Amino acid sequence: MRHKVKKGRKFNRDLGQRRALLRGLAINLIEYGVIETTIYKAKDTRQFVDKLMKFARKGNLNDRRVLISRLGSSVYAGKLVDEIAPKFKNRVSGFTSVQRTSKRNGDNAQMAFVKWVTPLKNKKDEEVKETKTVKTEKTKTKNTKNKSWM
Repeated sequence: MRHKVKKGRKFNRDLGQRRALLRGLAINLIEYGVIETTIYKAKDTRQFVDKLMKFARKGNLNDRRVLISRLGSSVYAGKLVDEIAPKFKNRVSGFTSVQRTSKRNGDNAQMAFVKWVTPLKNKKDEEVKETKTVKTEKTKTKNTKNKSWM
């Protein structure tokens, strides 16, 4: 008999630490779109985020409150409901993917990327890229003017 056998991994942490770990990984995934962690943490993060997306797709008041309680932040719960969930409107499950990468140098642990299945484009990232290209064009024109002696 398998009494008190629970689904999931313990990660050598107690309950509060495990919740904080998964919460932090989920918040980073919501904020950045891609995170790199060990393969087992990535698999558990995928399960945790898929359950959060179930609530985010509905998006009513009660589900927003559940997301706030699970994530601990109304900012990231709002971003999940308002920005990320509409992109997965036609998808029922499988919102994230886990992709294996190299092994970590220190302890040879298998690392993996956790990312959204459909890439998320941030307006801030696009604005930063545009400003960088404008700055590089200005510096190129300045450098060519300075090299008139050639």
